[in-house]
Formats: sequence, structure tokens, C-alpha cells
Amino acid sequence: MRKIIIISLLLSSLRINAQELNCQVQVLSQQIAGSDKSAFEALKTAIFEFMNNRKWTNESFKLEERIDCSILINLTDRLGTDEYKGTFQVQSRRPIYKTSYNSVLLNYNDQDFQFKYTENQPLEFNDNQFNGNLTAVLGYYAYLIIGLDYDSYALNGGATYLQRALAISNTAQDAAEPGWKAFESNKNRYWLINNMLDASFIPLRECYYNYHRKGLDIMVDNKEAGRLAITESIENLKKIHGIKPLSFNMQVFFNAKSDEIINIFSGAFTDEKAKIVNTLNEIDPTNANKYAKITNTN
Repeated sequence: MRKIIIISLLLSSLRINAQELNCQVQVLSQQIAGSDKSAFEALKTAIFEFMNNRKWTNESFKLEERIDCSILINLTDRLGTDEYKGTFQVQSRRPIYKTSYNSVLLNYNDQDFQFKYTENQPLEFNDNQFNGNLTAVLGYYAYLIIGLDYDSYALNGGATYLQRALAISNTAQDAAEPGWKAFESNKNRYWLINNMLDASFIPLRECYYNYHRKGLDIMVDNKEAGRLAITESIENLKKIHGIKPLSFNMQVFFNAKSDEIINIFSGAFTDEKAKIVNTLNEIDPTNANKYAKITNTN
């Protein structure tokens, strides 16, 4: 009996002190000809352990509370003995109350991924010190994932972690690798986090909360009220569009949400469909053809 109690206490401790992320990792290296594939397997393992074994917050998480996310790295070029170039696809998901459904919060393909890695090297990381581009990118997206997740549960709840992502971006300003500097592009890691914390984008932060907590989370009990909250949260994004039309962060939001929005409103009343489609066509014209499915559905 004593052994059973000790084991139960240990398991309970593991549940209470679980790390924040449940991150799946893939590394594709087919385009790197003649390379030793064991190095890429080691890289995959190192990234998996870095994301899942590190404590990113001071909060206590149960195993089932971890944030589901995934990373897909597609290596396209070998620039040197230990230097690589490729893309970094990151996605995170959030469970919806009283359902088995997971809503995508982030689905972004970072085209500016370049890093150095030697097989079995330790991945060193510090929030306030640049220790290499690989861990800087990983840490940046870890905090972004956590920040957006917290924002979806409490209004501006993820501010602390978004600020940490910003701090990483700031320490990387002298990095040789691309993706961190404002002048390189208007669609990179710099702009993604700086916009997120800019006052002009407050309606987007509010949308992450109202859309999920006041919208999706109540739809199982009150579908019409949930849809109304989602409609209002999207309508509020017109404020951003009026100041910064076709902004990068709005594109990132709708890249994650467009298919879901179509599913939500395909079963809405006719007047609801017309209203949301008009709004979506105005603020997200890139996906206008997709949104036509809403009004074409009985």
C-alpha cells in the first residue's frame, strides 16, 4: 500500500509540473543530397526535447492541459558544413469547451529559416541573450504559441509571453540570419510580434479572446449567441483594416481561421451569412473566393 501511495504521489507530481507544450516535430531533408540523415534525426530529437522539456512559464500545467502544437522544418539548402536553410511551419491548436474539437490559433510558414547545427550539440538558450538562430527561432515561437493561447482564454492574458517573444526578436537584431529586421521585409518575425503588441492591433488581441472564449466556447450550449460573438469580434477588425489594410498580422490570423469561419457560418441564418461575408470580403479579400461557400451553402 505504501508503494502504491508513493507511486500515486509521483504521478500526481508529474501531472502538476508538466511542461507547457505538447509539440510534435518533423524535419524533412530530402532536398539535401548526400547528407548523413542521422544528423537530421538528431536535430529532430533535439528540437523535440527543447520545446517539450523546457519550462517556459511559472504556471503549473497538467499533462492534459499542455498546448498542442507542431513544427515542420523543410530543409532546402546546405550552406556550409553545419549551416542550413529552409522553411519553418508552425501550428498551434486550442481545445473548445465541452467538445473534442481543436481550433487552430496559429498556422504560419516562416520562409526565413537559416541556422547552424552540429549533430548532438547542446541547444543553448537565454531569453535575453542571442545564442544562435536555431534556439532563438524556437524560443520565439514557443512564447508566441503560449501568448496566443493565453490571449484566447483571458483578454490580453498572453502579454507577458508576447513580450518575451519581442525580447528575443530584439536580441536577434544583430544576427546574420534573416527574419529579424524591419527593413528586410514587411512579413517576418520582427513585424509579427511588433504588430501584435502595437496599439493599432488591440482589436486583433481582443478578437483572439472574444472569438474563442465568448464565441466558440459557448456554441455547444448556445450556437446563435456564439456566432454573434464571433461576428462582432470579426467586425471589430475593421478598425485595423481602416488604418493598415491587408496587414501581415491580419493575414496570419485569417490563414489560421478562414476554413473554420466558413464552417461556423455555413449553418447560419441568411442575414448572418450576408453580413459576415461582406465583412470578410472587405478585410480579407485574399480569401474572397473561399468565403463565397458560406452563402452558397443551404
